[in-house]
Amino acid sequence: MGTAKVSNSSSEDQNVSNYNETDVILNVYDLTPLNNYSYWVGFGIFHSGIEVHGKEYGFGAHDFPVSGVFEVEPKSCPGFIYRSSILLGRINMPYSEFREFIENVASEYHGDTYHLISKNCNHFTDDMAQRLIGRHIPGWVNRMARLGSLCSCLLPESLQVTKVKELPEYHEIEDGTESLSTATPGDSTEIDDTDQEKHLLSPNDGNSDIAFIKEAQS
Repeated sequence: MGTAKVSNSSSEDQNVSNYNETDVILNVYDLTPLNNYSYWVGFGIFHSGIEVHGKEYGFGAHDFPVSGVFEVEPKSCPGFIYRSSILLGRINMPYSEFREFIENVASEYHGDTYHLISKNCNHFTDDMAQRLIGRHIPGWVNRMARLGSLCSCLLPESLQVTKVKELPEYHEIEDGTESLSTATPGDSTEIDDTDQEKHLLSPNDGNSDIAFIKEAQS
């Protein structure tokens, strides 16, 4: 009888461990169809998100000093063309612990600090990968940003000027915590389209599937 109890306990521990384990996946998107030609020579303009515990997390621009980190369903970030997924590694971290982690990260990535060259979505996923599994994302994903101002020149004009056009607001999600979404157009604070330094997603997509992560309170 005693042996059976030990076996059950071991099995339960294994089940808990398996439940806490999750893949860390980099999902890469094209920002422009031109990538179909430039990708094969090692160049391209990409967006990336990091997938953990069945959700994908990215970073984008808005004009407010609050979290620019958002979550979407994997491989379906609105406004971009999904290209590929790269398994970066595997971690053992309960979802509750990861949620605390991502909220702390969100406090370092405000939407108004987004910069196409020095702090973009790929810098965010690279930082996440280093913190979670101790390795960088593939260099080609953010190569254009490292080429400096050339990257901005190559972006289509529509991508240079688009950003979140509504003031982010909090709403309840299933686990009881709060995330941000964009406000409805009637309640929104419009942003001047002449400011072309940042971009996130095309406002034409409505951004209805995006939930911004509420940052941890210090």
